[in-house]
Formats: sequence, C-alpha cells, structure tokens
Amino acid sequence: QVQLVDSGGGLVQAGGSLRLSCAASGRTVSSYTMGWFRQAPGKEREFVAGIHWRDVSTIYADSVKGRFTISRDNAKNTVSLQMNSLKPEDTAVYYCAGILYGRTTYSEKSYDYWGQGTQVTVSS
Repeated sequence: QVQLVDSGGGLVQAGGSLRLSCAASGRTVSSYTMGWFRQAPGKEREFVAGIHWRDVSTIYADSVKGRFTISRDNAKNTVSLQMNSLKPEDTAVYYCAGILYGRTTYSEKSYDYWGQGTQVTVSS
C-alpha cells in the first residue's frame, strides 16, 4: 500500500507558476497510474492531469492543457505537477491520487490512494 504526501502549494499572482509534488512511500510510484485533482470552494473535486504507470502517457483536463505538465521521477519516487500561466480560477486544494497498475482515467472513483491536499491560491 502506498502513502502519498502532497506539497508545493502556495500563493501566487496570476500569470505565475507553481510546482506541486506528490511523494510516495511504501511502494514505488512507477507501479501506479497517478492523477492530480483539485477542489475549489463550493465545487466538486475535478480531474486535472494523469500519467500512466507503464508508458507514462499523459492526459489533461481541457482547462489546463498547454499550461500544466504532469511528470514522474522514479529516482525520487515522486510525481509532479508543473503549473504555468496560472489563473485565479485555478485556485483550489490540489490532491494527488493513485491506482495500482491502473488505466489512466478522469474518474475520481477509480483512484484508491489519495494525498492530503495542498492549497493553491492565485491572486488577480
């Protein structure tokens, strides 16, 4: 069983960048299809980006395509989310999540393991 710890959130001005990190322990992150989700106040949690465990193919929500990049570092056992050109509407708590040997999916219900979340606030 893997444990996930999210970090890297903070306050940034619109147009700025942040890099979120998800550190895995207990098992290697390369065994997990990993995703990033976010939840803004008063809204449901939504998918942001995902990376497949085997071929590291990636998928993104339309709202972040071209601005966000998900990646994996096997040596550090981490998954990162590089966020550029941030907008106020990107403000949310961001969560990483994992599926053991799973297919890449937008569905929150498919992910079995979750980090605790990290707050991202983008000011206008």
